[in-house]
This record gives sequence, structure tokens and C-alpha cells, in this order.
Amino acid sequence: MRYFTPLALSVLLAVTATAQTKKVVVLGQTDEIVQDWDSVSEKVKVVRVAREDVERELADADGFVGSIRPEWVAAGKKLKWVQTTSAGVEQVLHMSGSNALRDSDIVLTNNQIVQGPEIADHAMAMLLSLTREIPKWIRLQQEGKWQGSPRELYELNQKTAVVIGVGGIGTQISLRAWAHGMTVIGVDPQDIPYSPFISRVVKPDQLDEVLPLADVVFVSAPHTPKTHRMIGPSQFDLMKKGSWFICVSRGATYDLDALVKALDSEKLAGAGVDVTDPEPLPQGHALWEFKNAIVTPHIAGRSDLDRDRMLGTVKENIRRFGEGLPLLNVVDKAAGY
Repeated sequence: MRYFTPLALSVLLAVTATAQTKKVVVLGQTDEIVQDWDSVSEKVKVVRVAREDVERELADADGFVGSIRPEWVAAGKKLKWVQTTSAGVEQVLHMSGSNALRDSDIVLTNNQIVQGPEIADHAMAMLLSLTREIPKWIRLQQEGKWQGSPRELYELNQKTAVVIGVGGIGTQISLRAWAHGMTVIGVDPQDIPYSPFISRVVKPDQLDEVLPLADVVFVSAPHTPKTHRMIGPSQFDLMKKGSWFICVSRGATYDLDALVKALDSEKLAGAGVDVTDPEPLPQGHALWEFKNAIVTPHIAGRSDLDRDRMLGTVKENIRRFGEGLPLLNVVDKAAGY
């Protein structure tokens, strides 16, 4: 039997522990947050770095939290996992025209589902503002005028909503639309489990079949090569006259010029967009001029509760990564979401 002196044993244990410890590099978070994350597992060492030090620190890192760059992927020879703090991943998958992360064996996780409630609230707020003409009443209030509406106001009860993208955000939108008495039709490439508040789900190649049924079209799909400009001139033409269009996911999922045309021709009763392409929406763009259009600056994902949910998901994934457990919100890098 081989014996070790206390000193030799302590060195051996330290070396063994170090070999088992996984290093996770974090960019863009506070010391307090990183310390909290570092406390979740003895098998993980979480290291906060400045941008200029990322490439050097990634040389021996196992994981990275933040928005990664192509040269950082190349520097991370041991890198096994990347966590983004956002739901959308198109920027990191196709950063600077590079597919380095997409084509690697590195596991990518994101904050899908986590950013569902507040974005769904925002989508419904836009729709209700349009159907109840809230922007008009605010303008009249600012002018000190009590003036009735020459137009008919609308209730959502008995209307039909088509929700494109029934993931974390789309499911929450569907629930809220159903709660307002709407019939909900989902559009998604995945097989969606039974839901009492979604009447039917069709595949994306059936989108044109259900658009004529919609009183409102919600877009909550991620931006991928397959969803790029999926709502174009022909799709707006298929929509009911007097319907509404709401987009809260990514601006490149719809054709901005076609939206302007649909509003200008009065095909649409109104539109609400939190995202545009290009973004920010340029000064002087025609969309700014429509009184029945609501434009918000990509802030639907913000709320008093979303940050804790987002940070909590990352924290749990750090724990799981250290313990060798399945990670939450693993992205299908080929599909882009």
C-alpha cells in the first residue's frame, strides 16, 4: 500500500480538485452577480473578465457567458458551452459573417421562455391600444379636449388571432389572447403539445392558409434563414382588411416596406412593432408618420421581473454545467433557435 505524507496528500487533493473544476468566463456582469454564480457549485470557478482580457482567459476556459465573438471561439480551445443572456441567438450564430460557433461542437444555451410574460404583455398592450384608440385619446388629453370618436372601437371577444412562433413568447401571447375571448391559431414548425387556449396549430408552409382568418397577426418567431421576411407583400395582401399586425420578436421576420404599404392603403387597421429592420428605425422613415402605428424601441423584453429570471436561468445552468447535468434552453444551432 502506498502512503502519503499530510503535505503530499493535501497537494494531491488540491491538484485533483483543480483538474475537476470547470472554468466559466463571464463578460458584462457585476462582481456581485459573478460572486453569486460562483457560489452554486464547488466544481465551477466563475471568472469575471474585461473585454480586453476575454481572449486570453478563454484559452483554458470550459464555459463562457455573454455575447461571444468569432476570434473568441477560436481562442477557446477547451470551450464546451456558451450561454447568451438574450433569447435571440442569430447574432452569435452568424457574428460578423462567421459560422464559427454554429459549426463547432460547443453547446449554446439562451434565455428563451424566460422572456415570455413581459413580451406577451407588451404585444397585448399594443393590440389593446390600437383597438381602443388609446394613442388618440392621449393626444386629445394633452390638448385638453373631451371629444368622442368618429370611428368604431373594437373588442377582442370573438376575434381570431394567428400567433406565428408558439415558443416561450408565443405561448404567453396565446394565453392572453384566449383570455380576451379570442380564437387562437398557432403557426410553428414544432409539434406543440395540446393546449386548451390554442384551437389549432399549423406548420409554416400553411401560414398563407390561416392568414385570411386572422383579425390580428402576432409575430413572435425567432429570426432564422427560414423566417427571414416571412411576412411580405403577399402575406399582408392575404390578411383581412381592417386587421392588425403586431411584431415583438425580430424586425427581419417581416418586410418593413410592405408593412408601410399595407398601412398606407388602409388594408391594416393598425400595427404595433417593437422591432424593425433596420434598427433603430431611421428618422424620417414613413412608419413614424402613421397615427395607427405604435413603434417602441425594442424594449418589450424589459420588466421589473425579467432580470432576475434571466440571471436565475444562467445561474442554474452554471450549476448544471459544473455537476454534469443537462442544461436548460439548449439551442438547435442548425435551426437557429
